[in-house]
Amino acid sequence: MSRPPVFHILGLDHAVLRVRDLARMQRFYCDVLGCTLDRIRPEFDMVHLRAGNAFIDLLAVDGRADQNDGGKTGTLSRNLDHLCLRIEPFDTSSIIGHLAAHGVRVDEVKTRYGADGFGPSIHLDDPEGNRIELKGAPTPQASTRA
Repeated sequence: MSRPPVFHILGLDHAVLRVRDLARMQRFYCDVLGCTLDRIRPEFDMVHLRAGNAFIDLLAVDGRADQNDGGKTGTLSRNLDHLCLRIEPFDTSSIIGHLAAHGVRVDEVKTRYGADGFGPSIHLDDPEGNRIELKGAPTPQASTRA
């Protein structure tokens, strides 16, 4: 019989994205998705963006962190399948209109499974091709499951 862990997971704390253009990505996550700047860490070429109760950290490729770790991180490679942000309200036409006004293409809205059940969801890409899912509240009669 396995022993239970000595800790409990409370939720997502942060996701780190390695990016080529720190300023452009900060503008996207703040201006388009509504994150707020929490802290700038110039010693790592990193910014911490507040996304609800979690962080999205943007870390410059070939920046100080790459130099300080002996080059282990190397050049940019896709290191994240997607980042899911739980949002409210999930008004499809408002979301699509807002993203379109910023030149962001979106996929079809679908019902997908997440931490709190099946609910509406839309996928998009940030300026450097990282996949983002915006997910709404769970729906009691979710019919399309993806």
